[in-house]
Amino acid sequence: MQASLEQVFNAIVREYSERLWWHVRRMVGSHEDTDDLLQEIFLKIWTALPSFRGEAQYYTWVWRIATNETLNWLRRERVRAALRFSSAEEQAVQRIEGDPYFNGTAAQRELAKAVARLPEKQRQVFVMRWWDELPYEEISAITGTSVGALKASYHLAQEKVKLNLSDAEVSK
Repeated sequence: MQASLEQVFNAIVREYSERLWWHVRRMVGSHEDTDDLLQEIFLKIWTALPSFRGEAQYYTWVWRIATNETLNWLRRERVRAALRFSSAEEQAVQRIEGDPYFNGTAAQRELAKAVARLPEKQRQVFVMRWWDELPYEEISAITGTSVGALKASYHLAQEKVKLNLSDAEVSK
């Protein structure tokens, strides 16, 4: 007997909710924005589920939707920041600093701020590789980017994070 769409959706929600929440949170930096965005992501998954053809695993498909929706949100934030004559990266840092739900150490906060300062593509790769611990092959399937390009982006992201962390340490 084949599972209904509702059963499949409920299984996806059960299986991926927490990991998706953290994936999105690390990219956007705000508890409230993550909650709102995750609702949009699950709505998008529900809407797209009837057209899922099984050419990819659910995991890859779900992560692609979540990543694309998050990147779209970040682009909208970049436009909003430009209209306010500020930087989207610095606004992300401000969201991290002002987040009452952030319960990490000072070092974790500095790492989150350093990641928030990365360009969009590098942030995406860094989050998926460093925090989500995805292999390059899975990130490639999710993003449609070659493994070689992902490795280069990740290396550049690592270097920028190290530089941002050392700059933060110097400015203390």
